[in-house]
Amino acid sequence: MLLEFHEIAEGSHRILNPFTEDKLLLLGELCRLQPGLSQLDLACGKGEMLCRWSERWGISGVGVDISNVFLEAARQRARELSVEDKLTFVEGDAGKYPQDYHEFDIVSCIGATWIGNGLVGTLELMKPALKSRDSLLLVGEPYWIDTPPPEAYAALGVGENDYTTLAGTVERIRSAGLELLEMVLANPDTWDRYEASQWMTLSDFLRQNPDYAKAAELRAWFDKNRRAYLQYGRRYFGWGVFVLRPA
Repeated sequence: MLLEFHEIAEGSHRILNPFTEDKLLLLGELCRLQPGLSQLDLACGKGEMLCRWSERWGISGVGVDISNVFLEAARQRARELSVEDKLTFVEGDAGKYPQDYHEFDIVSCIGATWIGNGLVGTLELMKPALKSRDSLLLVGEPYWIDTPPPEAYAALGVGENDYTTLAGTVERIRSAGLELLEMVLANPDTWDRYEASQWMTLSDFLRQNPDYAKAAELRAWFDKNRRAYLQYGRRYFGWGVFVLRPA
C-alpha cells in the first residue's frame, strides 16, 4: 500500500528525491561521463537520471525498480528524449538484481538504501556489479544535520541507527571499503520542492477521486508526513548523493 501512495504523491515528479535538474546534471559532470560508459541504476524510479545522462553524454544503462507505474514513466521519458535504444528498464526487486557477471562503469542507488537494509548493506550488494576498481558507485542517503529529539524518529518513521551525521555517513562508507570522491547535497529549497509539491498533488488526487477506496488512509498518511516534515524533517534531515569508488 505504501508504494501505491508514493506513486500517487510523486505523480508530478520526474526526480523522486530532493534534487533539482541542475544538481542532477552537475553530478553527471562530476562523474566525468562520456559515450560508451554504462550505468546500472537500482531503484531507478522514473529513470530521470539515466534518461538525462544518456541524452547529455551518450551513456547506456539499465534501470531496475519495483514500481510498474514509475517504469512506464521512465520508458515514456526515454522515448521523449530519443534514448530508448540505449536504456533498458526492468521491473523487479532492485536488491536482488546485481550478479557477479554484471559489469558497469557506474552503479547507483539514489535514495533507496532500504534495498540492502541500510547504507552499508546496499553498498555491499552494489559492489559486485562494478566493472573495475576505477568504476564509480553513487549512493543517495539522508543524514542528520543535528541530533533530533527522541520523538522525531517515530514521527519520521526511522530508527535511531538508520542514519547518522554527515561525518558518520562517511565512516559507514569507509567501513564498506570505499573512498568518498565527491558529493552533491540537497538544501532546504530542494527539500521543499520535493516535499511541498506532493501536497498539491495529493490534494488534487483526493478531490478528483472522491470514491477512491483508500482515501481515508491516504489522507492520514499525507497529513502525518506533512506534519513530520514541517516539525522535524526540514530542520534535522539532510540528504545527498555521494560519489565513491573502491579504496
